[in-house]
Amino acid sequence: MTDKLVTFEVNGQELQAEAGSMLIEATDAAGINIPRFCYHKKLSIAANCRMCLVEVEKVPKPLPACATPVTEGMKVYTRSPKALAAQKGTMEFLLINHPLDCPICDQGGECELQDVAIGYGRDVSRYSEGKRVVADKNIGPLIATDMTRCIHCTRCVRFGEEIAGIREMGATGRGEHMVIGTYIEKSVDSEMSGNIIDLCPVGALTSKPFRFNARAWELTQVEAIAPHDSLGSNLNLHLRGNKVMRVHPKDNESINETWISDRDRFSYEGLYSSDRLTSPMVKKGGEWKEVSWEMALEMAAASLKEIGDGDQIGTLISPTSTLEELYLAQKLMRGLGCNNIDSRLRQGDFRMDATQNSVHWLGSTLSDMDQMQTVFVVGGNIRKEQPILAHRLRKAALNGAKLHYLNPIQIDLNHSGEQDICTPGEMAGRLAAVAKAAGVKASGGAASLLNAAQADESAKQTAANLKAADGALVMLGAMAQAHPDYALLHTIAAALAEATGAQLSILPASANSVGAQLAGAVPHLQAGGSVADHAGLDTLQMLKMPRKGYLLLGVEPGRDFWNGSLSMSALQSADLVVAISAFRSPELEECADILLPMAIFTETSGTYVNAEGRWQQSRGVVRPQGESRPGWKILRVLGNLTDQAGFDYTDSQQIHDEIHQLCESATLDNKQAAPQNLEPQLSADGLLRGGDTPLYACDPLVRRATALQQTQDAGSDTIRLHPEEAARLGLDGSDTALVKQNGNQIDLPLQLDERIPQGCVWISTSLARTSTLGQPFGEVTVEKA
Repeated sequence: MTDKLVTFEVNGQELQAEAGSMLIEATDAAGINIPRFCYHKKLSIAANCRMCLVEVEKVPKPLPACATPVTEGMKVYTRSPKALAAQKGTMEFLLINHPLDCPICDQGGECELQDVAIGYGRDVSRYSEGKRVVADKNIGPLIATDMTRCIHCTRCVRFGEEIAGIREMGATGRGEHMVIGTYIEKSVDSEMSGNIIDLCPVGALTSKPFRFNARAWELTQVEAIAPHDSLGSNLNLHLRGNKVMRVHPKDNESINETWISDRDRFSYEGLYSSDRLTSPMVKKGGEWKEVSWEMALEMAAASLKEIGDGDQIGTLISPTSTLEELYLAQKLMRGLGCNNIDSRLRQGDFRMDATQNSVHWLGSTLSDMDQMQTVFVVGGNIRKEQPILAHRLRKAALNGAKLHYLNPIQIDLNHSGEQDICTPGEMAGRLAAVAKAAGVKASGGAASLLNAAQADESAKQTAANLKAADGALVMLGAMAQAHPDYALLHTIAAALAEATGAQLSILPASANSVGAQLAGAVPHLQAGGSVADHAGLDTLQMLKMPRKGYLLLGVEPGRDFWNGSLSMSALQSADLVVAISAFRSPELEECADILLPMAIFTETSGTYVNAEGRWQQSRGVVRPQGESRPGWKILRVLGNLTDQAGFDYTDSQQIHDEIHQLCESATLDNKQAAPQNLEPQLSADGLLRGGDTPLYACDPLVRRATALQQTQDAGSDTIRLHPEEAARLGLDGSDTALVKQNGNQIDLPLQLDERIPQGCVWISTSLARTSTLGQPFGEVTVEKA
């Protein structure tokens, strides 16, 4: 395709388009409708449905508009007798085998085949023979199939191959015996699989959780922002009455294009979990009692004030909270003299806080990710952390970018890339080898590691590719940020980026990880992103040195923390725990003294600041369940009851405007001075645990989405060992094993996995049983159960 414009006519209307672009693209831009089924703007051209046949002057037969390039002077007719005859003939053939079951089809009312049949179909079929029937396939808990309805457009097949990067769907057979299905009866496991529901033009692929729950014409569509990962994907929520019935993507080319991840699509099921907290509760004599809002708020405010010393209070906030909730929580607690405020619940090393004077962010715009020439990901499985970002990195790889990974586990890539696999204790040394190959001098906090590093061919190649690229990125992922030596990894990565001319990227983990820094919901920064006058304790310090009281906002003890066992013991030892939460988990009931029910993202207005620093507002679209209230309203009342000034807000927009004004001079910058004399905190010797947070275990809402919890990406409470490591430990042939960490022990099923490096045992975090162990990286022992 070139920048040269050509002039042509469609139905007598003169149009211009780039030479080489397809006719259907030009007519779409001009608002001229041409029917189609197989064409999609984000997929390759298949031209197999033939519905878009049009007449082109001086061409004897109709041509498919989706596969016909525009040329200078061409004349096209989309409604001529020849074009209409071709389109109506195609429609008649499509309907030969299509079942007449629109009344019971979930696609009814929004079906592309229905819409086109009205304009191009016959009112009586001339086909009297028997129709084909295709047996339905079970392809997992997310997508329902009725393949008799399939019209072989192959959109789902092309999506898997071109967008998801996993060809899970394919075609077998020929002619009318052709069947779309999965390979050898396997399930569809892509983290973006739900998009084929939107792509399917008929009712062959529909949402299994939504099946038979509502009709399209009963639904109202409203906009929202995804509250899970840091991209802030744009959503369309479909409501019936006061209930969210399903979630679809809203097009935003600069963020999520036209896709969303399955986590954003299906997590709405958690809104209606049986353990929603719907009324204020207090613990009396070890039993929970429902009380009025007035009593609960007065008790919470009085109890917090009664502690007296603000330093004896800890404030732990979920980074999925809205910006307004984050801001008011820190404002409330700082007003009580408490600077112990943190939202980085899964971070394992906070030594960089002392020198941070700006807000950490992605380091690039999302749209620029597609154009990167080299990306070096340290401690990150982006597909299973931020699926839409992984899609953009895949696009870069398809454009010729070099992708390199340094991880404590071999990950499943859906694009070409080089992986360097080592134990968690060796990660800093391997990263130092790449930095040394790039010419980084042995100085500063990581001098000893750089001196000892030996650059192998892999390290040299990574460094060379970073230097040679016009656009390069060194990215620290979730596993790097959870590493006990994150400060070392950050310091070396920053030096590597500077030496090679690359950008340093610190991948924010959650919907408001950037917003939390801007709101002052971290101990070393105050509202506006500037350095705090008096830095408080970080999450780990608050748990290792238990406080007398805690305020929890949207947090579940055990499951949401770097060290679940430590969080439980610290909170259980406190005199007071006030929890503002949407759910009643057993762990929360065990630790808390006062429970205040909070509205979830669909029930409250608020702002999310995504990884690139973009502010996006969302509004409450359904009423809060029971007596739950928006978090900002709860915090506003607590501010008033604790006699603080500046809490007289009447709506969330006032809070937004106040934060926005404070952030006018805020800077997003990952560069900072490295602390001196950084020593490794994780030994490279012995058997070390490695662990990730599974995609569908990341926050309370996702953990309650029933369909997502039935998928592979929900994670499993298992011990994964390399077969040779299992043999060395005498565990070959065992079904279970006993793992010990930090004085805690549990027996778990044993799974042999060659992707785990020797010297490492892999146990995922944030799961029901593994959360009782300890941090995701540390020394462990494994023995026969």
